[in-house]
Amino acid sequence: MEASSWDALRKQARKLEAQLDELMNSYRRLVSTKPDGSESDLESGIERFLKQLQQVNSQMQTWVSSGGSEILSHTLTRHREILQDLTQEFYRLRSSLRAKQEHASLLLDFRDFERARLDMEDGAGSVDQALLKEQAALSRSSGQMDGVISQAQATLGALVLQRSTFGGISSKISNVGSRLPTVNHILSAIRRKKSMDTIILSLVASVCTFLILIYWLSK
Repeated sequence: MEASSWDALRKQARKLEAQLDELMNSYRRLVSTKPDGSESDLESGIERFLKQLQQVNSQMQTWVSSGGSEILSHTLTRHREILQDLTQEFYRLRSSLRAKQEHASLLLDFRDFERARLDMEDGAGSVDQALLKEQAALSRSSGQMDGVISQAQATLGALVLQRSTFGGISSKISNVGSRLPTVNHILSAIRRKKSMDTIILSLVASVCTFLILIYWLSK
């Protein structure tokens, strides 16, 4: 039953990784070209699969901590690395997309401002029209602030994921240390032997130097 549970978890992790890879390919193409309004759906799907993969990895970590072998521990480490790489790339791409959108919005605001200024100078624009354009510019600025807040939240999520990853590595090291208690004894014995060899060599060198000095003085 335990082997079946591990196999099921790993199969689910591989499936989620494949789905994420497909979505990330689409998201990369979208970021490299002009956004068409579908980025929200892609981002929601990627975030949902990342969360599911994180949950599966947590279940695998619990399974390994309860007595899994070193091979399974290495397998889990690889899955965690894949999750971390996908998460960091997603946050990076999303930040790049937000910056591109904000740049386009700023250009649009500048064009609207110039158009309103020219209209007012030519007497072709009304006060109401200028106020409406100013309101639209303020709305876009508010949207940009929302984008900045979203980027900050994404960065916080990445830091939380890294902390979780480092925690898993620490747990793994502790498990290895508890399963191989003789390793520390062996290392200590090696250090003691090395220190003893150094002392013996020093004594031999000192004695040889002393004898050579006596022989040289007796001539």
